[in-house]
Amino acid sequence: MHALLALVVATAVLVLIPGPNVALIIANSMKYGFRSGLVTVLGTTAGVALQLLLVVAGMTAIIEFAAELLNWIKWAGVAYLIVLGIRTWYEPARDLADVEAAPALFWRGCWIAALNPKTLLFNAAFIPQFVAGVTPSGLEVALVAVVFLSVVFLGDVCGPHLHRQPGALSAVIRVCGIA
Repeated sequence: MHALLALVVATAVLVLIPGPNVALIIANSMKYGFRSGLVTVLGTTAGVALQLLLVVAGMTAIIEFAAELLNWIKWAGVAYLIVLGIRTWYEPARDLADVEAAPALFWRGCWIAALNPKTLLFNAAFIPQFVAGVTPSGLEVALVAVVFLSVVFLGDVCGPHLHRQPGALSAVIRVCGIA
């Protein structure tokens, strides 16, 4: 029980540190509204869940073996974010009152979260620290992953409201370059 409480606290602290997922969630929430932000959170949570499935399944050995492949995936992700950033930077300003949510918000969030090799390696190192015993069962690791994912989801749902600043919409969108 102490390990789960420590996991909740540590994960809550981690959620407060902005990264690509949080930037995307905030940008979509501010640009398209709460519902679209929530769809983005569902997508990023699904992406993190995919990573956690790899961790729970014990795929860290494959991840180490495939480090070169992860390097290529990382650079493909960088290129994708650069293209999105350039496209967003040059997009003309428009009245946000008439903007409808983009239908791909879930999948954009899912792929940005799932293809982030840094968080995958971090999760592979972070999650096992909260499992009791030398040889934990798959059920124990799965429970820790579910608690972690729940805290990430709740933090990401609340995050856009904590990070909002008046007049920050264009700054968030341009700096993040992903809306």
